Amino acid sequence: MKTFFITVISLLLSVTGLFAQGYQFAELKKIEATPVKNQASTGTCWCFATVSFMESELMRMGKGEYDLSEMFIVRQKYMNQLQDNYLRRGNGNISQGSLAHTFKNAFNQVGIVPEEVYRGINYNSDFHNHGELVQYMKAIADVAVKLKHRSPEYYKIIDNLFDAYLEALPSTFTYKGKQYTPKSFAASLGLNMNDYIELTSFTHHPYYKKFDVEVPDNWEHQLMYNLPLDEMMETMNYALNNGYTVCWDGDVSEKGFSFKNGVAINPEVKKVEDYTGTDRARFENMDESERLEEVYKFERPYPEINVTPEIRQEGYESFVTTDDHLMHITGIAKDQNGTTYYITKNSWGTERNTFGGYLNMSESFVRAKTIYIMVHKDAIPKAIKAKLGI
Repeated sequence: MKTFFITVISLLLSVTGLFAQGYQFAELKKIEATPVKNQASTGTCWCFATVSFMESELMRMGKGEYDLSEMFIVRQKYMNQLQDNYLRRGNGNISQGSLAHTFKNAFNQVGIVPEEVYRGINYNSDFHNHGELVQYMKAIADVAVKLKHRSPEYYKIIDNLFDAYLEALPSTFTYKGKQYTPKSFAASLGLNMNDYIELTSFTHHPYYKKFDVEVPDNWEHQLMYNLPLDEMMETMNYALNNGYTVCWDGDVSEKGFSFKNGVAINPEVKKVEDYTGTDRARFENMDESERLEEVYKFERPYPEINVTPEIRQEGYESFVTTDDHLMHITGIAKDQNGTTYYITKNSWGTERNTFGGYLNMSESFVRAKTIYIMVHKDAIPKAIKAKLGI
């Protein structure tokens, strides 16, 4: 009975389009996803977003619903960073952040396990918190670099550190009546990491070629395919309309990104004539900052910037557009003015907004603020795949 009422309420919300104050959304496409999780006091959005993406992939493939362990992958990522940092003489990136390909690399190295097998919290907390863990990890890393040597005791200390905070790694485990190792469980899922392609769009490198995107969290120096902006957006739309979700990385530091209000927008406030239905005289007497303040009350949609490749590039090269956060795009919606938005699953839990941990990012925001996306290779239009040589 409870499930019935939840279904009815969900349908009513979808029909009426109610989502945020002043915004009315109609869902055009919504792809199945697992429940929202909470990365809490960690910088591990990269893993939460990619795991959610892979869980949707498993549902798309008819494998059913899985709850995979983020922290099993995060632990291997920390190990990989320590190795990279040592060989770079202490100049590597030892931080909590990373990108989607880090999941792929760790998955291929060590496999994966269900969340129930490795929750990754071995301290007195209901929520993840890696602040202390990472400080100790950096201290141990610094000693090894200073000594120019990693003794057997170094590796024991690192393992004990991760065991203390995250819990010991399982060598074997039983899941739904079957015994697995992390690698055999990964193999049972049928996910091929080579099927997942990262795409970006910047003008300082040739289109249809790969390049090393210059953001700090790309510490593995993974190469990504460079597409014209319109073709990157075409790929996103094609993927979503054909039942594939999108793993998204971008900038969420702008005032237009409001998780609380369930929207991310990129408003154009310079042209007063664009604000039809407003108090024209009042807006004419405002300066640009005052108009922005009015827009960021999020009381209703406003016109947004027409983002060109040049505008996007300017944001990147002026360091306004930064690599902040990964999320999982699961659908497409339109507001009452016909503006396209992307339905986005976040990893900040369900309590920080009234939309179940989701938000809608406008097309203009996504065009301007995306660093890169990851999709299944079959989610790329054939003509674009041909240009990329995939």
